[in-house]
Amino acid sequence: QVQLVESGGGFVQAGGSLRLSCAASGGTFSNYGMTWFRQAPGLEREFVATISWNGGSTVFADSVKGRFTISRDNAKNTISLGMNNMTPEDTAVYYCAANVTSGYGSKFRGKYVYWGQGTQVTVAS
Repeated sequence: QVQLVESGGGFVQAGGSLRLSCAASGGTFSNYGMTWFRQAPGLEREFVATISWNGGSTVFADSVKGRFTISRDNAKNTISLGMNNMTPEDTAVYYCAANVTSGYGSKFRGKYVYWGQGTQVTVAS
């Protein structure tokens, strides 16, 4: 059983920055690909960014490429999502997810069994 807890959400003006964290417990964190998704009201949950087990491989959605960063600290069982130059379109609940079947993440929601509870991010124009 893997537990994931996100933190760091909040309210920010357009052009501003936020940093989200996801703390994991249970399982063997350093084996898992980890991924951030987000879900805006009325929309499906969408892929944001993923990072491989050792941090050596990262993939970003086109909508956030160049603005967001993803990192992990296997010693602390955490991943982070740095968000810069934010726009109102980034407003959503952000979720982290663990791919316990692979050291690499996936863009597909169905690959994930373990999810955090989400953290709200609101960007005002």
